[in-house]
Amino acid sequence: MLGHYSGRSVLPPPIHQRASVNKILPLLLILIVSAPFSHAKENASAAAAPLRFLPVGAALPENPLTLVPDRNDWTYPLNTPATMRVRLARSPYPAEGFKLRYRLGPDMREGPEREMIVPEQGADIAVPAQAHAGFVRCIARVEIDGKSLISSATLGFAPQQIAASQRDPADFDAFWDQQRAALDKIAPAWELTPAPELSSAAIEVSYLRFQNVGNYAGPSHFYGVLAVPRGAGPFPALLSVPGAGVRPYNGALTLAAKGMITLQVGIHGIPVNLPPAVYEDLGRGGLADYSRFRIDDRNHYYFRRVYLGVLRAADFLARHQKWDRRHLIVTGGSQGGQLSIMTAALDKRVTALAASYPAYSDVSGYAAGGTGGWPHLFKPGANGTRSDEPIEAKLITTAYYDTANFARRLRTPGFYTWGYNDTVTPPTSTFAAYNLITARKELVLATDQGHETSGVQDMLIEAFILHAAGISSTKSN
Repeated sequence: MLGHYSGRSVLPPPIHQRASVNKILPLLLILIVSAPFSHAKENASAAAAPLRFLPVGAALPENPLTLVPDRNDWTYPLNTPATMRVRLARSPYPAEGFKLRYRLGPDMREGPEREMIVPEQGADIAVPAQAHAGFVRCIARVEIDGKSLISSATLGFAPQQIAASQRDPADFDAFWDQQRAALDKIAPAWELTPAPELSSAAIEVSYLRFQNVGNYAGPSHFYGVLAVPRGAGPFPALLSVPGAGVRPYNGALTLAAKGMITLQVGIHGIPVNLPPAVYEDLGRGGLADYSRFRIDDRNHYYFRRVYLGVLRAADFLARHQKWDRRHLIVTGGSQGGQLSIMTAALDKRVTALAASYPAYSDVSGYAAGGTGGWPHLFKPGANGTRSDEPIEAKLITTAYYDTANFARRLRTPGFYTWGYNDTVTPPTSTFAAYNLITARKELVLATDQGHETSGVQDMLIEAFILHAAGISSTKSN
């Protein structure tokens, strides 16, 4: 069953006793969607909402090299030492053991490589007690038959006490009021082009284009895929926002077929149905590292146009004649989690959000001597030199775009999920933002997961969305 952690540990069953995912999934769904999800008032106790854990290894491939922490939820109180048992499944096992190379240290700052010999019965790696909230990661590697086996485990120490380093500008709200006012001066000029190749008997699909803030030459454009259930409606609406990268999109068609108006958008101001080679070329060329474009100027930073375009996409759904005017949900992972939290914070019509491993969370962390989120701004290199120098003007800009500062302002109920082993959006950064949320929130952790969601997490996200949309599971099947 699910484990909880809220100052003490109520552990899930030991690994050799754990139930299959199919057996625990109904319980997970009940726990996540059993309570009503309506707009929540600010709740000081929400920061202490219990953590819920999926069984370790439930969705990951077999790895003969394993690191097994001495607590099944990988989560510890402060001032408590830990150990990780390292084992290698190998037959025959050499009498002299295997040489293991490993790094052990704070999240994304694991330090120099060390060595140890691992006998057939395994060996323990000691993790010192931690006086401050955060994460400690071990990355282990062994060479066998010319191949390198790698395993990692990341331990959380009082993660609900992790504090954000990012400052909250006094003019944050005024800044975004000004940006939205600038957007309002630009006519949307909505354009819909039928997409019969994506449509079906259940849904009508179109490509959407609209105007957004631009530059001295005029407005830019935003593009997406709109899917509308056939019939009179009204229907709940879902905005699907993308993770980082440059790619085409085909729409959130599965949820549309279950009775939702869905809009999936791209963020780069280019159509979402071009040949794949176009996106590959842009991702490796003109749009490479776009998260740093003009970051020294808050009024011209790349994400300004992105955020405002996403907000206009939400406005399109809220204006749709078939929207039920009761349910407007936003969802995405990584950069999409970042955009989901931003949208829900700035558009009070959003009634729920589902965010996986939100990016751009506490990105000032490295500059403050800790760990920051994607895109890892200001991270020191191996020689100690900090990236993105000079950083002063850039730090100022990030405060207006950081997920942590939108999280502070959330009043919308949400479902969240990520893993401790994530090195793209490290758990230190995601907890720094999550802990600031005072709205109703649910967090499900797959501790051994990296920067991806498992099938179980995907099912939980969909179940939350359908429940928040007022669609029963029986109706959607």
